[in-house]
Amino acid sequence: MALKTLAYDFGASSGRAILAEYDGKKVSLTETHRFSNDLVGIGDNLYWDILRLFFEIKTGINKTATEGHKDIASIGIDTWGVDYGLLDKEGRLLANPFNYRDPRTFPYFDNIEKYASKDEIYSQTGIQFVNFNTIYQLLADKYSGSPALENAETMLMIPDLFNYFLTGEKVTEYTIASTSQLYNSKTDDWAWPLIEKLGLPKKIFTNVIHPGQMMGKVLPNIAEELGIPSVPVAAVASHDTASAVAAVPAEKGESYAYISCGTWSLLGAETDAPIINELSAKHNFTNEGGINKTIRFLKNIMGLWIIQESRRQWKREGLQLSFDDMETAAWNAPAFKSFIDPDAQEFATPGNMPRRIAEFCKRTGQAVPEGVGEITRCIAQSLAMKYRYSIECLEEILGRKIDTVHLVGGGIKDKMMCQFTANATGRHVVAGPVEATSMGNIASQLIALGEIKTLDEARQIVKASFEPAYYEPQDFASWDAAYADFLKVLGK
Repeated sequence: MALKTLAYDFGASSGRAILAEYDGKKVSLTETHRFSNDLVGIGDNLYWDILRLFFEIKTGINKTATEGHKDIASIGIDTWGVDYGLLDKEGRLLANPFNYRDPRTFPYFDNIEKYASKDEIYSQTGIQFVNFNTIYQLLADKYSGSPALENAETMLMIPDLFNYFLTGEKVTEYTIASTSQLYNSKTDDWAWPLIEKLGLPKKIFTNVIHPGQMMGKVLPNIAEELGIPSVPVAAVASHDTASAVAAVPAEKGESYAYISCGTWSLLGAETDAPIINELSAKHNFTNEGGINKTIRFLKNIMGLWIIQESRRQWKREGLQLSFDDMETAAWNAPAFKSFIDPDAQEFATPGNMPRRIAEFCKRTGQAVPEGVGEITRCIAQSLAMKYRYSIECLEEILGRKIDTVHLVGGGIKDKMMCQFTANATGRHVVAGPVEATSMGNIASQLIALGEIKTLDEARQIVKASFEPAYYEPQDFASWDAAYADFLKVLGK
């Protein structure tokens, strides 16, 4: 009989409950519940509707049980990084968690040297400087006089908050802690000297546990409500990228970079220890935690968010476009007419992306893209070129050549983006699995259940369960010539 586990995978725009059935060699996946995850704007701020999301977790468990799967052996939850909830001394949630795109962090990110030097922060945490990191959110709470922070007894990152709602256990999982820019992967503990210097309350930081162990059981009242036994809840690689990287079907010894593709693109390599030096700081690479205490040495790059937000704008204007419609229009648009820097700050927040793209191109002296096809093509080819630039930076830091790019995650459904990645980088591209994050989540659960022991075993299961797609570079000479124009846009 197959072993059953339930994985919850939350992205920045949707969430899913995935039932996994493991027969000892392969895993089969069934989506039992899907729901939207919508940021909510109130006044000038952006929030997560956290209680509705927990309602969706319970709905998914109940649907899974009523469909004949009360015998799940464990549950695991992964989400996006950096965001958190604050609890009072009675364990009650003090406020809706802010969404990481909330602009309140910008003044603290821009003026971080007032609070601690960048060298001091990077040497302790090894984390990329990005305006939405937990460190800047907590500074915004502190200096705005947030009543939630003033009355907080505990801070829990979002997956830890969901785990607490399910089990009553207040702990922080390692991979999600590492996204905060307040965790020291060298010492495997919170960066206490930095936390003290910033004047953040030490009491709110909980004990940290590693993925691959059980961290509690579903509370009896919730189990009764949902029609299941009080099953264990596993500490999985609860940062969604950590789970996705765990499911990269790479061969041992292969020289590769991974890109976890979705709303964000996370590009990097897996290392045994943090890399914190002048080159990594220069190129703003980050050292986040992975399964088995590995390090995800990577770069956060704006991903399909710009395409998603452009589509939302066109829908507001009355154009009912599917992503396939946009891709077809982009294939028919002229190549290399203009580029953007996907990581420019004006593309980080919700709004009229087509207009911002036009303004960016005009400001940088380029032809202004017009219409759905040209704008979509501009975004896609710019993102592919940013992949190439980041891979070259990664090669410089690692001191070795990268031959293959593994694309994983929902973004690989965009075949044009996969092909553009091969064209721009001039490297072999292996795309799959789409469900990498769920598979990594499930791998942690199987380790916690004692079914498998190592990351290599997990990757063998991924290879046996899913067939990847392969892309080879096309017309690389033209892409290589256009790369010089893209570098000018970056100011390189």
